[in-house]
Amino acid sequence: MSRLDASGLFYTDLFAREKGLTGLVLVSDPSAHHTLMDGMDRLVLAVYEELADKRDTEHWMWGGTRILVRRLTKDALEDEIRHGEITGIIQWLAGGEVLLDQDGDLERMRESIRMWPASIKERKLLCEFSCFAKTYSLTKRYLQDGSVMDAYGHVLLCLQHWANLVLIEERKGPEPDVWQHVKRINPGVYKLYEELTANEETEEQRVRLAMLACEFSLLTKMKSSCILLLRLLGSRSDGWSAADLMHHPELSGLPIDLELLLFKLVKRGYAREVVKSVREPVSGLCEIRYTAERVG
Repeated sequence: MSRLDASGLFYTDLFAREKGLTGLVLVSDPSAHHTLMDGMDRLVLAVYEELADKRDTEHWMWGGTRILVRRLTKDALEDEIRHGEITGIIQWLAGGEVLLDQDGDLERMRESIRMWPASIKERKLLCEFSCFAKTYSLTKRYLQDGSVMDAYGHVLLCLQHWANLVLIEERKGPEPDVWQHVKRINPGVYKLYEELTANEETEEQRVRLAMLACEFSLLTKMKSSCILLLRLLGSRSDGWSAADLMHHPELSGLPIDLELLLFKLVKRGYAREVVKSVREPVSGLCEIRYTAERVG
């Protein structure tokens, strides 16, 4: 690999000619970011005010070096961070070398990843908890159907979502090597992962053991993980319709299973259903609305 490539000068010179470019990030160490490389030697994240060209992903070869290029707008990158998902793009931004930052936006975004404000943390918790709850429900269904192998695969995902919750609670992330970090922060969750993957008991026994722990975690983490949704529910005494919640600016676009979350919050007693009469088109038809349960 040439010194020019290693220093990033090749990329700054090449992309500087592109119209509207405001930021450029290079990930150049495959060993440090092995989960992101996808067989590539370099990752380049190019950020623009507007993106007219539809070629948002390209694969290049230069002097034997395989280069993956991703282009996106500044607004799209902001959305990636705001919506709370630990994506590859966010890991590039967090771990890569900033070669160009015309307006200082990339450094500001990197800082927001390192030190999440409460609003971002709440979104991340809600999204991850929704995935945790959904995967748990699927695992439970597979067990009931006797599909042990499917249940095993899904309970492994359950533990992954639980591990992500642990990191988000500590404002850690994005972390490509989740289990190495969880092992240090929460050895109990890591031990469950070890027992599921390396225990001498049957697969079904291991799955059922992990499921018991996951169920307990879902119950104990529900209120703190759903604080954003509960705050919204508590802002209307007459309750929210499912449609109003789905289109609320703080929830719109978030990858959550709203119906499942509402069901679990009601069942746990953190939220309640308010039945409102609907005059038309069927007499006696009622709409279910949701509000936070006021305790104490």
